[in-house]
Amino acid sequence: MALDHSLEMDIKSVQTQIHVVEQELEKFGHKAGLSENDIEDFGIATTEMVNNAIRHGNNNDPTKYVHVKFLISNSEMRVVVRDDGGGFNPDKIADPLKPENLYKESGRGIFIVRMLMDKVDFRFTKAGTEVILIKKLA
Repeated sequence: MALDHSLEMDIKSVQTQIHVVEQELEKFGHKAGLSENDIEDFGIATTEMVNNAIRHGNNNDPTKYVHVKFLISNSEMRVVVRDDGGGFNPDKIADPLKPENLYKESGRGIFIVRMLMDKVDFRFTKAGTEVILIKKLA
């Protein structure tokens, strides 16, 4: 992936910061020449993963940070979201389409993100959890 543009930011683990990430992603996407559809898909996926990082990874602890990185080349865009959490097993997340899960308040985020992106990778280290969102560009 030949890198053309990148942007990194750290936000405190408070819900109001999700809007800041969304605004920066939109500006970054327009500057990089992404389509409105790609910007919207990345907006939904990124805000979902940042929300998860704040809520589940950092347990809404405002002294902890979420690191977000946007990377774009001529063939793909990646968003990397990292928290300080201990991780989870993405394969053990309940299927949100099963009848017993349809009315649960949570559990759809990663499912939706996987539908919007071409690839979603998870990396778990002692330092935290990292989610990599990848979408091929037309």
